[in-house]
Amino acid sequence: MKPVKAHHMSFPVKDLDKSQAFYRDILGLEQIPRPDIFPVPGLWFQAGACEVHLIQVEEGFDVGEPPKTTNPIARHAAFAIDDYDETLAFLKDTGLTVFETNADVGQMWIADPDGHVIELIKPAS
Repeated sequence: MKPVKAHHMSFPVKDLDKSQAFYRDILGLEQIPRPDIFPVPGLWFQAGACEVHLIQVEEGFDVGEPPKTTNPIARHAAFAIDDYDETLAFLKDTGLTVFETNADVGQMWIADPDGHVIELIKPAS
C-alpha cells in the first residue's frame, strides 16, 4: 500500500451554521455538494486538492475533546496561505484570537467554533 495524497479531513462540530460561517467566511473555503446518503447532518468544503468534512455530532456522543488552548503542538489541520500579514490582519479584524509568529516564520494558529486548532502557514518560497 502507498497512499498517494490526502483526500479529506473531518471535524466533529456541534453547530453546523457556526462552523459553516467559519470555514466558508473566515477560511474562505468553497462549500461543495455532500451526498445525501449519510445518517447524520454535515457539510463539505474544498481546500485545494483536499476536502474538509464537517460532521454534526449528537449531544452526548464522545468524539474526544479539542485542546484547551490554541497552540502549535496540539493536533491540528494546516492550510497554506499566500500572504501572512494580510491574513493576520483579517483574522484580528474578525475578533479571533491568533497565536502568531511573524511573517518570516510564516505560521499562525486559530481555533474553529468547536476549538479545533487550525494552522495557517505561508510556505517557504
